[in-house]
Order: sequence, then C-alpha cells, then structure tokens
Amino acid sequence: MSDGRLRIVSPEGFPPAKGYANGVVTTGALLHVGGQIGWHGDGSFASDELTDQFGVALDNVISVVRAAGAEPSDIARMTIYVTDLEAYRGAQKPLGAVWRARMGRHYPAMALLGVAGLVEPRAKVEIEAVAVMPAARPSDQDE
Repeated sequence: MSDGRLRIVSPEGFPPAKGYANGVVTTGALLHVGGQIGWHGDGSFASDELTDQFGVALDNVISVVRAAGAEPSDIARMTIYVTDLEAYRGAQKPLGAVWRARMGRHYPAMALLGVAGLVEPRAKVEIEAVAVMPAARPSDQDE
C-alpha cells in the first residue's frame, strides 16, 4: 500500500514468508470482517469443492471490505479455517491462482487452521479478516 497505513514486518533470520506476511503494522481505523464462507448471497453453494468455495469466500470478504470503503490491498490480517487440511495441502497451485486473481501479490499476516467443522454443514472454508480503512475524505466528514 502506498499511503503508509500498512508496513510489513519480517524479522531478521526468519525464512522468507511465502503467501503471507509475518507481521503487519497498521495506522488508522480498522474494519473487522466476520467469517465469510463460500456461499452466494441467497445462501446457496455452487460447489462442494474446496478451491471453488475458497474463491467465493474470498470474494465475500472482499465485498465486505469494499462495502466499507476499502480495497483488498487494505487487508492487514486474515485467518482461514478449512475442514480438510489434506485437501488444502493438495490444492496449493489452484488455490494460489484463486488468490492472485483476487488479491494479486498482496499477502497480509495470515493463519490457516484445520477445524472439525463449520456452522454451515456444506462449508469447507471460512475466512475472517481485518482491513485498515482509508483516511476519511472531506465529504465523509460532512455526513
């Protein structure tokens, strides 16, 4: 991000972070995005495949971020929950393509956890995030 609201932290001696940041320092108001799963606005799933659901869940996170007035590059932290770690490990290449199509080369501080299940039985993945909001524009302050 060019305006200085996010600064990536990489401790000396750590191996290079691949697909995530070890730490991110933020400045500004924060948006906390609740867990988003891979269903559409009507509550339907188009697929039971992890990669497909990951893309839709990430789209849903991005929709919340944009609705608040921020962009995907403003995401500072993300936690991903998957119900099948082996499926996740086996889908690294297609998952990477899904990520890059939506997030480019922006990698927030991240954690990925394997879980026994999610509240919605068909959900294979849930993503929560924290984004740094852009500075208020003059028109925002007048409201």
